[in-house]
Amino acid sequence: MDQIGRRTLLTLGAALAGAGILGASPVRAVGSPIVDLGSKTITTLSDGNLVLPLKFVYPQVPPADLEAILAAHNLPKDRLEPECNITVLRDGQRLVVFDVGAGAHFMPTAGKLPDNLEAANIDPADVTDVVFTHAHPDHLWGLLDDFDELGFPNATYHMGRSEWEYWRADDTMSKTPDFRKSFVVGAQNRTDILKDRIQLFEFGAEVLPGVEAVDTRGHTPGHASFTIYDGTQSLMVVGDAITSQVSFSRPQWRSGSDQDAMAGIKTRENLLDRLATDETQICAFHLPNGGIGRVERHNGHYRFTAQ
Repeated sequence: MDQIGRRTLLTLGAALAGAGILGASPVRAVGSPIVDLGSKTITTLSDGNLVLPLKFVYPQVPPADLEAILAAHNLPKDRLEPECNITVLRDGQRLVVFDVGAGAHFMPTAGKLPDNLEAANIDPADVTDVVFTHAHPDHLWGLLDDFDELGFPNATYHMGRSEWEYWRADDTMSKTPDFRKSFVVGAQNRTDILKDRIQLFEFGAEVLPGVEAVDTRGHTPGHASFTIYDGTQSLMVVGDAITSQVSFSRPQWRSGSDQDAMAGIKTRENLLDRLATDETQICAFHLPNGGIGRVERHNGHYRFTAQ
């Protein structure tokens, strides 16, 4: 790992451990809901969880307002511990994973995907496609295994063109705040490994048969979600366009994890309205119970109902 990234993450980890925040990671290997979508089946595997200080996630929300929402969702008052759910799609001969998790160098509570692939009897060599929602550490840094080789050696890799170009640009590092510079170094190192085998796509493209890329920029400049469909049935892999239960009741709150906070708000509001209206199932990277469920309107807001 690069020196900037290692120093930044070790500092964060030490601070969280010193505050008693980091603990043992709940590892959910098998048991997530399985969605049958025509000829396709979809489930999730756990990469563990993150541990995020509330001041990072919601830096501008008055404490009293935030505490009330957290209490309503039975969430801790000093941190968020979002799950990390890797979506797995089986479609005939295709075996597709959406994002690759955090790997061993981001947070000690994450990076559990290899163990859970083994528990689910999935050989990484059988994965035909890896599709990225975006290039943040918990979605990209698991690209390499313990021997610094591709964890899915036979896969074709797919990323949105605007996301790829953002992280690869020469001036991205200079325009990035210090606390996010490790994200840039990590993304550039890993995309450099993929540069000869990446397949880039545009928003609206059919990335794979029955998998359409949806523009959900804001969390990152090229963040993509993916509608998986078979006939009239559909499910959307939403990545980090929706990141917690709080996103449903207060989509208008600025999130410190969004690189463009205002674009993130607009995306959440539009996406929640669309998902609730269409009654589309979702797979979300950071929602509980494997992240599979539906968006429902509730008391003038929205709520997540797990499957």
